[in-house]
Amino acid sequence: AQLTESGGGSVQAGESLRLSCVASNYPYADYSITWFRQAPGRASEGLATIHTDGRKYYADSEKGRITISRDNTENTVYLQMNSLKPEDTAMYLCAADPSPWEFFYPGAYKIWGRGTQVTVSS
Repeated sequence: AQLTESGGGSVQAGESLRLSCVASNYPYADYSITWFRQAPGRASEGLATIHTDGRKYYADSEKGRITISRDNTENTVYLQMNSLKPEDTAMYLCAADPSPWEFFYPGAYKIWGRGTQVTVSS
């Protein structure tokens, strides 16, 4: 089982990015996917979850600014992030599990990607 993130980069504050998480070698359609971010010196932060039936959950702090979606034909989950701020600078990772018992708790996920770096400058 493998997850591969992409789409990160260096942007200016106010710009947007769309991150991708491509799944391979496991029954992707049967797994919930969550995006996390990890900044140096800070705890891992869950941002958004999308379930197999399309239900979506967002961290309260990010509602209205991010959108999660999935394309099951491409085995890909996307995270659209708008109005980026310097405090969004972090490594962004996706994680998968068939039934995460707590959406934004990293320990609830069995499969992880290696991440894609997002750097936002003011």
